[in-house]
Amino acid sequence: MTEQNANTPRPGSNLPEFTIAELTGALKRTIEGEFGLVRVRAEIGKVTVPRSGHVYLTLKDDSCTLESVIWKGQLPRLMVRPEQGMEVVCTGRLTIYGSRSQYQMVIEQMELAGEGAILKMLEERRRRLAAEGLFEAARKRALPFLPRVIGVVTSPTGAVIRDILHRLSDRFPRHVLVWPVAVQGDTAAGQVAAAIEGFNALPKGGPVPRPDLLIVARGGGSLEDLMPFNEEIVVRAAAASAIPLISAVGHETDTTLIDFAADRRAPTPTAAAEMAVPVRAELLGRVLDCARRLEAGTARLFGERRTRLDALRRGLGDPARLIETAMQRLDDRGERLDRAALGRIERCRAWLAELGARLPHPRRQVAETARHIVQLGDRLTACGTRLAHRPAERFQALSGRFGPEPVQRALADRAARLAAAGRLLESYSYVDVLRRGYALVLDPATGHALGSAQEATPGRAVSIRFQDGEAPAVIGGSKPSRPARAADPKPEQGTLL
Repeated sequence: MTEQNANTPRPGSNLPEFTIAELTGALKRTIEGEFGLVRVRAEIGKVTVPRSGHVYLTLKDDSCTLESVIWKGQLPRLMVRPEQGMEVVCTGRLTIYGSRSQYQMVIEQMELAGEGAILKMLEERRRRLAAEGLFEAARKRALPFLPRVIGVVTSPTGAVIRDILHRLSDRFPRHVLVWPVAVQGDTAAGQVAAAIEGFNALPKGGPVPRPDLLIVARGGGSLEDLMPFNEEIVVRAAAASAIPLISAVGHETDTTLIDFAADRRAPTPTAAAEMAVPVRAELLGRVLDCARRLEAGTARLFGERRTRLDALRRGLGDPARLIETAMQRLDDRGERLDRAALGRIERCRAWLAELGARLPHPRRQVAETARHIVQLGDRLTACGTRLAHRPAERFQALSGRFGPEPVQRALADRAARLAAAGRLLESYSYVDVLRRGYALVLDPATGHALGSAQEATPGRAVSIRFQDGEAPAVIGGSKPSRPARAADPKPEQGTLL
């Protein structure tokens, strides 16, 4: 492709040719030259904040939209933080973004469009912060009765600080620390928040005394002038303050969001000073009144106690006389005790003498006991003699009843009965059977006889008893022998030995 000048017309045409970059540059120069600085009133649509820190937003009205950008370095200088749905008036310049072939507005200033829009934005912000619990009553702290040091966050050149100092001097002079800040403008919100955080960061006992109470004050103004005290950074700093804080922004009818986060709200800066300290004269008068009441009460109490003590003293009597009476009574009781002890001893001695007279002499008791023992011995000897003669006499009487003949008859009868029993036993005994040639098979372990062929299993050890002794044996064969019957020509007989 042959390179040609873009402005050179094609043959047969008188229109110059442009590249896209040249056309975009021409349009950009035209727009920036024609609309160097414009003000646009619109509603904020979509807001995007990438990691670069720049803010991209869309301005819109009923039928059109305008893409806009706020550079990162310009953002801290804006009076309003852009939020979706806010109606604002933006001041800036128009330019063209060539990469997208679209024109856009570079915003340099932004403010709310009208008081109604500002109030709507503030109400939405108040609800959001209230939902986080920053305005709850449980977070609010009580103000110190008489703070040693008071920190004031305000402008050092305005009438507010003079009013506060004058009111404190009239009521109760205190040590005041002033943290100078701007109270309106783009940097006011950041300075107020930094002042609150700076007072809280002071160490206790350091070279700069840490305040016991903070006052954030500003005089009256329009809603736009009071906007720094509606910023979220200021509200959060007031809510996070560990030092009790009084908000004194504007006049009595002005209300800002810091009033909800502060521990107390004062309608005016002068009223904040009155809340901070009591009236010294009133406090001194109250102390003196309490002192007088305390002195009168103490005197009245001592008078009542003295009167009561005098009455008790009169009813008690003379202690010396009471002690003398008690001493005399003690001596009387001592003498009576001595006489009683002597009388008791004499009575015991007489009682012992009477008992001794009634008690017999021990020698007499021993003699009587010995005589009694001799009598018992004689009686025992006589009784023993009678008992020794009685068995012999009884034996002689029984011998007469049982003579020799009855005894002999009884013995003969018992011998005859024993001989009959012996013969009967011999007839039942197996010994005679063994003498006739029979044998008895026994179990050597138990000594019992085997009464059945089923018990004679092959290989079993047995003992065979004959008439003259026993012989050991073992059962042979595979099964026990069957007994011979009369019908069998040759009876079966197993091996026995």
